[in-house]
Amino acid sequence: AALLETTEPQPGPKSFLVEDFIPGFEVALEGMLDNGVLRVLALFDKPDPLDGPFFEETIYVTPSRLPPDVQTAIGECAAHAAQAIGLRTGPMHAELRVNHRGPWIVELAGRSIGGLCSQTLRFGTDASLEELIIRQACGLPLEGLSRAGQAGGVMMIPIPGAGMLRSVSGVDEARAVPGVEDVEITAPLHNPIVPLPEGDSYLGFIFARGERPASVERALREAHARLHFEIVPNILLAM
Repeated sequence: AALLETTEPQPGPKSFLVEDFIPGFEVALEGMLDNGVLRVLALFDKPDPLDGPFFEETIYVTPSRLPPDVQTAIGECAAHAAQAIGLRTGPMHAELRVNHRGPWIVELAGRSIGGLCSQTLRFGTDASLEELIIRQACGLPLEGLSRAGQAGGVMMIPIPGAGMLRSVSGVDEARAVPGVEDVEITAPLHNPIVPLPEGDSYLGFIFARGERPASVERALREAHARLHFEIVPNILLAM
């Protein structure tokens, strides 16, 4: 017979978690830490409202359109957070909320931006973010850290509903939008797709560049409007 073990309640205070939603708008910061000093490579605006209880990230645009003093406060907040958790060297990606009380860290890690989003960033004489990371890892000087070229942005194409992805149309029309550099559909056809909060991926990515962040945002939205995804709902597949 199996013996059942019981655990007696332990005396003393019990741990508990207190959570609260952080209001405000959201930004993403891409940086490199060099001996504890944060060098901000790019600050991305997220122009779509991102409110709970859950949401998909969609558009990232850089350079930020926020006032210089707000951008400075965001960088200082990220630098202090990196120091607090012991990050000193290498890439750093941070997500922050900003409201009337200032910037708040949502996430911070010693990594670069995820997915294909790093394609929006070029530095110096056309170096990629990955090249900067490798240069630092090899002990080479971090030169040409200034972001090169025009404003840039990416849309992570959200999943509108659950089901089987049958077809994608309008890709050539989306690529023809002025300012759009590329449209990449990464979700495989004839495979199930699941939106948030259960899902963990996107349909693909739209990349754009322009003279100003506002024109980049417009190009991304127009390109997305030209795409059509045929998704067969799960209930129809079961019939």
